[in-house]
Order: sequence, then structure tokens, then C-alpha cells
Amino acid sequence: MQSDHPKVKYGKTGVLIINLGTPDSTSWFDIRKYLKEFLSDRRVIEVNPIIWQIILNVFILNLRPSKTAEAYKKIWMKEENMSPLRYYTLNQSKKLKNKINDENIIIDYAMRYGNPSISRKMYKLQQDGCENIVILPLYPQYAAATTATVCDEVYRTLMKMRWQPSIQIIPHYESEPLYIEALVNSLNKKISEIKWTPDLIIASYHGIPKKYFDKGDPYHCYCQKTSRLLEEKFNNKIPIKTTFQSRFGPQEWLQPYTDKTFENLPKEKKKNILVICPGFASDCVETLEEIAIQGKESFLSNGGTNFDIVPCLNDSDDHINLLKNLVERYFF
Repeated sequence: MQSDHPKVKYGKTGVLIINLGTPDSTSWFDIRKYLKEFLSDRRVIEVNPIIWQIILNVFILNLRPSKTAEAYKKIWMKEENMSPLRYYTLNQSKKLKNKINDENIIIDYAMRYGNPSISRKMYKLQQDGCENIVILPLYPQYAAATTATVCDEVYRTLMKMRWQPSIQIIPHYESEPLYIEALVNSLNKKISEIKWTPDLIIASYHGIPKKYFDKGDPYHCYCQKTSRLLEEKFNNKIPIKTTFQSRFGPQEWLQPYTDKTFENLPKEKKKNILVICPGFASDCVETLEEIAIQGKESFLSNGGTNFDIVPCLNDSDDHINLLKNLVERYFF
């Protein structure tokens, strides 16, 4: 090697855990910036892009940021000055690093939308000597609007790289034994803490438009599989019902809808319910505000008596053990 050749780092393996994303703050402008990136993704919104951009820029991005900002303000971690999703994803990467404890393995995190970006973190891993990068989208149940769009962004980044690392992507883990066990443990822990017995457990997953399912998206099947395995492993007399939340726009989404279920359950003599959100790797605005605040208010105002939510797996030991088990299969 020539004496003036720049020093090149090599021989490392990178792990990049990736979640959906979060605004940088609760300000109107940061919320708008985040929503614009998220809702401009054609994997997320599958309508005519010209028509959609008019709707998005003229109406949605002028009206929705204020409402979304209010939701984030209710759950924002003021001391850390970040959203719970960023806080837990950051902690997951730190704890996973400590758990693996290998100087040849570099572990980091990124967000599909917002900061830190996938592109920025992939370049950082490559510059730090990672010749192989394991990508772990933190979506247990694959969907085109989640896992596939992470893959799209990874590939777009690779297209710009002169020296490409090898890439391995973990596509889904909806039926992994450690994942199901972690969910069961979280359920049992919450049940031991509350002073009432649930009539029903709601397993609420993020929804997708029904037409995506009709086109062949396997997401609905993966959610049902997780719920079935969860109920079998839970082995309790309390039944588990699968529902879908967070629908957006006028079109039909996967049913039954979580919010409508909350409204109707008291009429069906189900007045004590516990909610778990298996599809969310970290607590976020969809779990802490949409379910824990809005959902609870709706259920109680319609005649419900007791309502509680199981925390997401977050940075728990069970979750870190699961993540370690998933990524280590891809190490050379």
C-alpha cells in the first residue's frame, strides 16, 4: 500500500434498527415537515400522485399539523425533549449494543421518516468500516407501507454508494417464539398490576386500507397469526379480539375498527378491557394518545368501567433478547 493512501476502515458488521419516525419537536413547522415526508410516500398513499399532492399540500398540510401537534404535546417527553418513539428506539440500540458486546459489531438506529435518516446512518456505518449491514425494520408484521418502504429507502441509498456494503434485511418476525413470549410476559405483568379482571383483551394493530390487502399485502394474515399464537401461549380464559386502528381518509380499512369496538363493547356487557398493541415495537402517539387517552375516554363515556393498556415491549429485557436473537442469525 502506498504510504500516502488514506486509512480505510473495514471488517465490521453493522446493525441498523429502523422505526417509522417522529417529528423533531411539537412545533407546527416540524410536524408539517414530518407529515409531508410521511404522506408523500407512495407506499403509504396509493392514489394518483398528482391529485394526491394537490390534496396534501392545499388541504392536509395546512389543517392537520395543528391537530397532530396537540396529540404529540400530550405524550412528549419534556425532560428528554423527544418523543417516546425516539427515546425507546435510541435505548433499544444502546441496550442491544451492550447485550451483543462485540467491538466488530456496530449498532445504530434510524427512522424511515424524519431524523436520523436511513441514508445518513447507512453512510455512517459504511464509513466506520461496516462491510455487511443487517437491517431490522421494527415492524413484526410485514406490510408494504412499513417494511417495504424501509427497503425502498435502503436500496435508494445503496444506489448512491460507490463502495456498497452487503445488505441483509429481516422482513418480519410475527411468529418468533421469543416475540410471542415477550408479549405474553407483558400481558401477565399488567394483569398482575391491575385490581380487576378483564372481560376481554383487545389486540390492536395499525390498520391499512382494505384495497392494499385485496392487492396481496400479507399484513392482515400476519396480524391474525400473531394474535392466534399470543392467545395459545397466553393460555388464559380471557379471550383476545383482534382490531385495527389509526385509519385515515374515507376509504374502507381493515376491520373491525378499534375505535368502533371501544364504543360498542359496553353494550355487549364487556365493561372491563385490557388493550395490547403487538405491532408497535415502541410506545408512540398511536398507543399513548390514540389508545390510552382517546380510546379510554371513548370506552368509558360509552358505559365502560375499567380500561388499561399494556406498554409496548419498548426497551424491556425481553425485547432486547428478541432483537439480539434476530440479528445474530445474520452475522458472518
